Formats: sequence, C-alpha cells, structure tokens
Amino acid sequence: MKTIGVLGLGLIGGVWARHYHAAGVLAGAWNRTPQPDFPEWRTTAAAVAAAADVIQIVVADPPAVRAVLADILPALGPGKVVVQSSTIDPASSEEFRTLVVQRGARYLEAPFTGSRPAAEQRQTVYYLGGDADLIAELEPLLALVSSVRLHVGDHRQAATLKLAMNLNLAALMEGLCEALTLARHGGVSDDVFFSALGRNAGHSGLAKLKEPKLRAGDFAPQFSVKHMLKDLRLAGGTDGGGNLPVLATVRDRLAAADRAGWADEDFSALLKLL
Repeated sequence: MKTIGVLGLGLIGGVWARHYHAAGVLAGAWNRTPQPDFPEWRTTAAAVAAAADVIQIVVADPPAVRAVLADILPALGPGKVVVQSSTIDPASSEEFRTLVVQRGARYLEAPFTGSRPAAEQRQTVYYLGGDADLIAELEPLLALVSSVRLHVGDHRQAATLKLAMNLNLAALMEGLCEALTLARHGGVSDDVFFSALGRNAGHSGLAKLKEPKLRAGDFAPQFSVKHMLKDLRLAGGTDGGGNLPVLATVRDRLAAADRAGWADEDFSALLKLL
C-alpha cells in the first residue's frame, strides 16, 4: 500500500486524513490554518509532499490549488502522484496536470460527491479522470475513504462532470426550498409535505439528506453556500455553461445568500431567502 499525504483539512479533507491515519497509510497532513494536533501534522505542504508517495489536494478553489502546487512542485518527481480532489474547472485541471507532469510525477483528477456525513461513513463517490493504469494502482488507497470510484475519462472530463453534478444539486435545492415554502404558506405541514415527497417521482437523495435540516432550520454546513456559489461560477465559465438559465438563476440566489451573511452556512440556507 502506498502512503498518502493530505493537503487541506476542511470538512472533507480532515475526515479522509483520519481514515487514512486509522489505516496506517497517512504520511503527512497540512492545512493553511495550522492544526498542529492533527495526526501526522507537518508544518509545510512541501514537507507532506516529500514524505508521501501520493499527495491529495482538497482545498477551496483553483487559486488555492495553484498556491499549493507552487509550494510542493520542488518535492515532486518520478514516483510521486498528485491526486487533485478540489472542485475546479477543466482549464485549471489542464494547467495543473501540465505542471505536475513536467516534474516527472503523475496526476489524477479526482473530484468527488458526498458531504461530510458521507465522508465519515466512507461513502464518498469519486469521479476519476486520468490513466486507467494509474487509477487501478491507486484503487486500494482511495477505497479506504470511498464506496465508489467512477472512471469518467480524462482529467478535463472529470472536472466538468463534477461541476455538472453540483449544478444539478443546486437546482434541486432551490426547487425543494421553493416547493416547501409554497406548501407551508398553504398550511400544509412539513410532515405531510415530506411524506408526499417521499412517494413522488421528484424525491431525491438530496431531499432525504436535507429534510432534517429544512424541518429544523439547521443550516450548519455540510456543503457551504460559498463553495456551491464558487462551483456555479466555475460552471458558468466552462464551455457550454454560459447560456444555461437555471445555472444563472441559482447562482444569483446563492450570491444573495452570500450577501446576506450566510456564506459559511449549508447551501440549504437558500430557504431563508424565501
């Protein structure tokens, strides 16, 4: 089994790193905001890259990935693998892959779906873009933190699919919030609404996951407004994304939630705008 280092210990990266540590394969962990008590903590991203066979990047956006790569490139070379699991756009994926390959290392685009509860239960689903042999080589390692690993195609296609999946989730959330608001205004109880939804073709895994939060008005983050807004902005700038009306509408709704001060809340906080 290869060793792995995790760069970015947020809602998901920190959970994965603890799973890797429990399996005895975590060679290092680093976060921009220091967490010196974290297992296998290293003071720099470069130190993690030097210690690990595989370096998994789980940060906020393309600029953050770019900054991390600038720090770790001197430590990369033959035998090293970068697994890029941040949600980014396909053009950034091409840029980052080129930088890594130029150092003689290998690159796998590995965005994912699944919020923190899924990560805790090792139910993450990866969308993998890259060489089939590399994916097979990393299968035992990624299986430690995930339930499914889908080979999507190349790195650009994996990045695009992730943005498409998040567009779908954002649209579903806005629709769910509007439907719930309409029912509440009509005097329909939440019990009746969710019971009916559960027997309706429009029911979804997202509705099941977010029902407790919407009922309770609990907007503690599983996936934040600011991150979904970032993803829809990236999607809008991707080939084919510039003329999608639902994308534009929901992006504006998320921007309104961000301006209202709810950037760090769960994106189900779209309900509060209604």
